Amino acid sequence: MSDPDQPLLSNPRSERVRAVAALGRRAARERSGTFLVEGPQAVRELLRHAAGRARAVYLTDEAAQRHRELVDTAVAAGRPVHRGTEQVLAAMADTGSPQGVLAVAERVDVPLARALDAVGEDGFAVVLTHVRDPGNAGTVLRGASAFGADAVLVSDASVDVHNPKVVRSTVGALFHLPVSVGTPVGELLAACRERGIRLLAADGSGETVLPDAGLTGRHAWVMGNEAWGLPPEVSSGCDARVRIPITRAESLNLAMAATVCLHASAAARSRLP
Repeated sequence: MSDPDQPLLSNPRSERVRAVAALGRRAARERSGTFLVEGPQAVRELLRHAAGRARAVYLTDEAAQRHRELVDTAVAAGRPVHRGTEQVLAAMADTGSPQGVLAVAERVDVPLARALDAVGEDGFAVVLTHVRDPGNAGTVLRGASAFGADAVLVSDASVDVHNPKVVRSTVGALFHLPVSVGTPVGELLAACRERGIRLLAADGSGETVLPDAGLTGRHAWVMGNEAWGLPPEVSSGCDARVRIPITRAESLNLAMAATVCLHASAAARSRLP
């Protein structure tokens, strides 16, 4: 457990509290190289899968009793654990209700080459080109983790994956796999081609129907903007434009389409020897 003699953080307007709360702004995240992780599940996944990135963990006394294993994990990893009042935790959080638990963590961004190295011979990745909605981006990251994607590559034209809304939407999946951010779209696609990774544009008007996409080799799903999809110059530069066969609905939203595509890739990989 945390040190019982450590003073309780009780001033919501203290310098420490303001510094943590400032991580809701992109400029503060980039300046400090850190971001906010809210809620017990996300903090638990941080400590399980990327404890070295945790700068500090903050809990109310009630949350520390309710999540004793979380505190023990942090202490065992040598991560600082601080107690705070409910008012302090609420002032730090982006939501105002972090269930009594939050953490400050170092950015998860890894070099593009390292992320591509993680894509195995029968593996697959996700490329987010112009994804702007935090909820959609976070849900795609969560799906990528759930279905065993090897990496997620996020272009400089997409939302910041360290945005608190994105982080909450991943529910800790952000710490499960390599995530590379900030590379221009053209460079992302070129790097995939150089590694022999087949590029599949998720496109509702694509010529290839999902069951015929050929998902048993190394490939990357290229996902576009929620409203207008992939720019023509991006989709035309992919090896195939793949559409999901649907009947009654006119289209699927990004998160749902990504889930279907990622499940198909996972299913194809499971059939390999």
